[in-house]
This record gives sequence, structure tokens and C-alpha cells, in this order.
Amino acid sequence: MRCSPRRLDLAALLAGCLYPLGFAPFGWFLLPVLALAGLFACIAGGCSVRRAAWRGWLFGVGAFGVGISWIQVSVHQFGLPSYVFSVGVTVLFVAFMALYPALAGWATARWRRPAGARGTLAFAPAVWVATEWLRGWFLSGFPWLESGYSQIDSPIGGYAAIGGVHLVSVAVALSAGLLLTALRHGGVVRAGSVAALAVVWLVPVPLARVAWTQAAGPPLSVALLQGNVAQSVKWLAEQRQQTIATYLRLSEPQWGRDLIVWPETAVPAFDVELRDFLAAVGERARADGTHVLMGIPMLDMDSARYFNGVIALGATPGAYRKRHLVPFGEFLPLSTFIGGLLDFLDIPMSSFTAGAPVQTPVRAAGYAIGISICYEDAFGAEVRAGLPEAALLVNVSNDAWFGNSLAPHQHLEIARMRARETGRFLLRATNTGISAVIDAHGDILARAPQFAVTTVAASVEPRIGSTPYVRFGDLPALTLLVLMVATASRRPTAIPA
Repeated sequence: MRCSPRRLDLAALLAGCLYPLGFAPFGWFLLPVLALAGLFACIAGGCSVRRAAWRGWLFGVGAFGVGISWIQVSVHQFGLPSYVFSVGVTVLFVAFMALYPALAGWATARWRRPAGARGTLAFAPAVWVATEWLRGWFLSGFPWLESGYSQIDSPIGGYAAIGGVHLVSVAVALSAGLLLTALRHGGVVRAGSVAALAVVWLVPVPLARVAWTQAAGPPLSVALLQGNVAQSVKWLAEQRQQTIATYLRLSEPQWGRDLIVWPETAVPAFDVELRDFLAAVGERARADGTHVLMGIPMLDMDSARYFNGVIALGATPGAYRKRHLVPFGEFLPLSTFIGGLLDFLDIPMSSFTAGAPVQTPVRAAGYAIGISICYEDAFGAEVRAGLPEAALLVNVSNDAWFGNSLAPHQHLEIARMRARETGRFLLRATNTGISAVIDAHGDILARAPQFAVTTVAASVEPRIGSTPYVRFGDLPALTLLVLMVATASRRPTAIPA
């Protein structure tokens, strides 16, 4: 029985609403596969190009409307406290993000060849992953809810070390195509699709057990500090000393460990304003054989530019300046045209300068450290750039912007993917949570509750060696996408429509 066009429109929207439930904190990893199979069904067959784009957009509205609703929290609490404004901005952002699934729907209907099994099996999944890839870099990139992240705890998460999150996304989309093909066809096509689906899900199981990296030395004793400083008071001058006192108090029992990590902008003042304080912490660190990584804004006095940074204090001082800034949060795109927007929203520290693309690696506890700040850990290629030299990954974040929403859980899931891709332990120190120690397989060894003043202490292994992803990056995923498009572009055969 055929569904009416309007019912298929509604089905695409509902599939989009189910899609984010595959991600943290829900973790129902089969739902993205089923949701994409539903989307592919809605844009397959005799659907017009315009209708396919419309259904892709409706899917995107559902997916982003549910999955990134936390944008409203940030805009309302720390921008303009008006629901008309915050909801309006969120709706516009969701509508814009939905253009990527709309593009996937349009391209699938426009160039799908043949229109039967191979189109569903190969072309639609390839286009979906390609548009995710585009979303991850266009206009600075927004890789949230890329389908691969939903599989961090599923069998196909084992592809992460081979080809990164994009290869996992290929497995998700291909599974959706295989499932739909099996449901819509019979005989040899159905049997082949089921067999291929089993292969896609069984192959990564042994891959997940492969030790791509090895211990570089004895375990390190580390402590991650979580100060739980409310974003509403973080940058108030009268709050500064209390904030610093909180982190010093948390640090006191941890002296003597190999590494102590303070979160992003834990110190709410420029480094040049606190030279004596930083010198004192560095002296204490050297005396106790400890290294401290501290999130702090850094000011270049000559140029008056300032950077979101991490400084290393101890026997091997160093600094890292954030390279990939958050648009509209840390810098304003197209500032020539909309330069007054950040002044209107009055967002503190919202005109950072990006650090140099290539920086001298920070060393701490005897090893090179791959540092990322907040949003940067969402970009696997940038984290990979510091490898294989880095023996340990450290991410400092401040998710206080998003309150008690889905965002901190999704962000932790993204960090876990970076650890699994690279075969490195990842230390994640955040202001309000979720601080965590993640092992080289992407599993959480220790974590802090949200909105608590606390410390996460653990023993971690520095690692050497390279996963295939570290060696080859996205090449395996790209190669597979090309093969899928080439397969779908062949002349039609006897495969039934």
C-alpha cells in the first residue's frame, strides 16, 4: 500500500526526531540506522527532486530540533534573556542546519542511478555521509550529531581506529541502505543485503580488540579539577579571587601527582595580569615534581590580541593557543557586516584571535601532550595533527554555557570518539562537567558528576604508535564513498526496482 505524500513528509520528520536518541545521553545506537533507513525510504522511488529536498529538510528539522535544542539555553541565559529572541535564534539555526539533510535528499533524487536497489544501497548512504562531511568544515564546521558518534558503544564503533568517525558514519548509512533494500526486495537481493549487513556489523568486532598502540612508559598519576563556577559570575572581577582560591584548594591534595589539569579559562584573567601567581604555581609544581596544565586567556601586549589558551607550569613550561574558535561565541564571522552583534549580545571574551595552525607541542610529565580546547575536540583531523608524537590527549572545556542539557553528554561522547580513533588516553577537564578520564578504547575510566566542585583522579598510560586512522586519516572513508558512488553510477542491471 502506498502512503500519501503528506504522510511520507510526516514520516521523514518523525524519523528525524528519533535520530538524536541514538546519541548521548540516550545511546540507543540502532535508532540512527532505522531513522536513516526511514529517510532513504521517503526519498526513494518516484519522489521528485523538490519533494526529496523537502523531506530531507523535514528530517533535519526533527533531528536538529531535538538534538541541538541546547542552543536555546546558551542564547537565553548568556545572550538576550528573551524567549522570543532565544527561541527565534534557535529555530533559525535549526532551519539552517536542516539544509544539509535537504541537500542530501536533493542530490540523492537528482543523481540517483539506478533508481532501484543500487541507488538505495549505495548512492543515498554515500550522499548522506558526504553532506555530513561538508557540515563538518563549511563555515568553520558544526560536526555535532554526525551519525558515527552514535556508535561509540556499538559493534561498528570498532571502525573508528581504522578510518575515524566518518568511516563509522559510512557503516551507519550503509547499514540503513542494506536494511531498506532487504525490506523492499526479495530473493537473492534480500539474502545478499542481509549477508552484507551481517558483515558490516561483525567485521569490526575483532578490530576493536586490536592493540594499535602500546604503553610508552609507566602509568602517570593525574588529577582533573572541576571548579563548577557558574557562567553568570565567571567573568565578574569581584569573583576572580574566589575562583582562583577554589582551584588552589582543589589542587592542594594533588601536589606530587604527575599531572594536574585545570579546565578551560579556569583562571578568569589574562596571564599578563597574574605573572606572580603563575610563577608561584610553577615553583610549587617544580618543587613537587608535578606538571600543571591551566586554562587561561593569554594577552599579547604588543598587538592587544588575546587568545584562549592553556599554559604548562612545572619543569617544562609551555603554552598552547586555541586554533579553531567557536563562531558567534569566540569570534564573529563576517564581522564587517554584523560587527555590532556581539556587542549587542554582550558575550564576555567574545573576540578571541585564533592561535597559529602549527604550534610547538606542549610537554608535561615527560611527554608531548595533544591539547585541544572545548569545541576543538569535535574535529578529528585537528586532533590527529598532533599525532603520533603526543602520548596523551588533553581537552579542557567549559560546558557551563549549555546548562543541564544534552550538550555536555554529547560533547563527552565526541571526546570518547577522539580517544578511540587515536588509541590514546584522553583527559577531559571541564568547569561544570562532565570531567572524565577516557582510555585508549574510548571507555570512561572515571568521571565527575555535573555541577559539583570535585576532582577526578586516575592512573593513565602514555601511548606510542599509530592507529590506521592516525596514519591515513579519512582516506579509508573517502575511498569507500567513491566506490559506493561508482557502484551506484553503473548502468542498470537486472536488479529489480
